[in-house]
Amino acid sequence: MKQKVVIKLSVPDERTRAKAMKTAVGVAGVNSASYQHDKEQIEVMGEGVDVVVLTTSLRKSLKYAEVVSVIPEEEKKKEEKEGKSNELELPRNPTSCPPWVLAYPTDHEPASICTIL
Repeated sequence: MKQKVVIKLSVPDERTRAKAMKTAVGVAGVNSASYQHDKEQIEVMGEGVDVVVLTTSLRKSLKYAEVVSVIPEEEKKKEEKEGKSNELELPRNPTSCPPWVLAYPTDHEPASICTIL
């Protein structure tokens, strides 16, 4: 299950931020991580991420990490799908002709065009 984990960190400089990013990406199941400088939070996206392991490893390397939220990504996708209609929209190109399908029966060979034989 894909999920988004937001963790609050105390990051005083760029070196510490790089260390936090490296630690977060090193945890199993993490696909991406981004740091929000204004909120001092790191957002980690991944599939099957163990939040306890992630937070513990960040605490070992940075001495402070607090879980803010854990949000499953499937909820967002379901909300987006509900907003859209169930109708299938086909691309419309008024200048093109519809495709023709030519099918031969598969149980016997097509008739020979040659009438001499």
